[in-house]
Amino acid sequence: MWTSASSLFLGTTLPLPCGRPKGRVLLRPRMSSSSSATDPLTTVGRLLWGRSLPPGPLVCAVRFSWSAAWHFMMRQLAPSDPAGSYSRPSGAFRSVPDRYLRNPSTARLHLYVGLPCPWAHRTLIVRALRNLEPQIPVSVAAPGSDGSWEFPGGRGIDGGDLIPGPDRANGRRTLREVYGMRRGGYDGRATVPMLWDVERREVVCNESYDIIEFFNSAAFDGSSGLDLSPPELKREIEEWNRVIYSNVNNGVYRCGFAQSQEAYDVAVNELFTALDMLESHLSTSRYLCGDVLTLADVCLFTTLIRFDLVYNVLFKCTKKKLLECPNLHGYTRDIYQIPKVAETCNLEAIMDGYYHTLFPLNPGNIRPVMPSVCENQSLSEPHNRESLSSNGKHRQIHVSE
Repeated sequence: MWTSASSLFLGTTLPLPCGRPKGRVLLRPRMSSSSSATDPLTTVGRLLWGRSLPPGPLVCAVRFSWSAAWHFMMRQLAPSDPAGSYSRPSGAFRSVPDRYLRNPSTARLHLYVGLPCPWAHRTLIVRALRNLEPQIPVSVAAPGSDGSWEFPGGRGIDGGDLIPGPDRANGRRTLREVYGMRRGGYDGRATVPMLWDVERREVVCNESYDIIEFFNSAAFDGSSGLDLSPPELKREIEEWNRVIYSNVNNGVYRCGFAQSQEAYDVAVNELFTALDMLESHLSTSRYLCGDVLTLADVCLFTTLIRFDLVYNVLFKCTKKKLLECPNLHGYTRDIYQIPKVAETCNLEAIMDGYYHTLFPLNPGNIRPVMPSVCENQSLSEPHNRESLSSNGKHRQIHVSE
């Protein structure tokens, strides 16, 4: 048992473990070959304390300052309750107005998304599965240096793949500027996804689930016949969404954005309790509601596809990898392989968006290498879940190309 963890960090003398000969060992940091190339900060440090590590008081001062700055930035990034638990703000524009439900094809609608965002990813998947690309053009924003959504140059769509590009509806530089165009102005949070009425210059909706329900139920011209929310399954879908949203979709954020150990412990336990339950359920059911792909599956998928890619490491969801859950991992590959779904999954953009934007969680701005199990080749491997269909046969999901 070590008696002082700080001794190792400070490079001072350190007692040996119990049961070993008595005595003290002087730990000296080994200088790397690259240390000969000094920068100004290194030069100043050597003038102050030689080649040793910084003295204890300086380390304590830096630790205190960094902790205070971290808590300040986290409160801005992720609002929390007094216990340090993350509280997700609700969207300012809920529920699609009835006039769009009655005759959606007469309106000039435009969808704004960001590829890292799982909430925006839902809308891209349902838009693709319902064959709404001609009816609802999309502009893809990218996280800016300050974390806000902005529109870089480029085409926005390259060979069918979604990539960040210009604002194709309004020609604005940032998403905040688009929100500001609405009648009456807007000074709230500029979030994705956001459905925009081009002619009315109005935000139709910026709540992801309301948007995907609208995409699924509204009678768009040329839409596919796929129904992701059949009337007989609505209650079951709502129940699944209640469990998934709180414990999984928002659960990973409650882990990553927790501002106290107690808040993290509660969140991580609830997350993996839910994942264990889902792993068990999916051992005998192809999708959440049996043989039928539903909106609940779409909502779960956009978190699972990011789990080993981002959440396991960056958000400290470390109890298990998705790869260690064979049914959840196979289920994720099953949905990924549905026609047009993979085209909505820009895995590189997802990693860049999280690791290069959430500075308080990754201050070094180093993006880890993509896990091999998250690459397209691995996600395209056979999932062998057809046998779970109730009739023992593969239920093909037809999507118009």
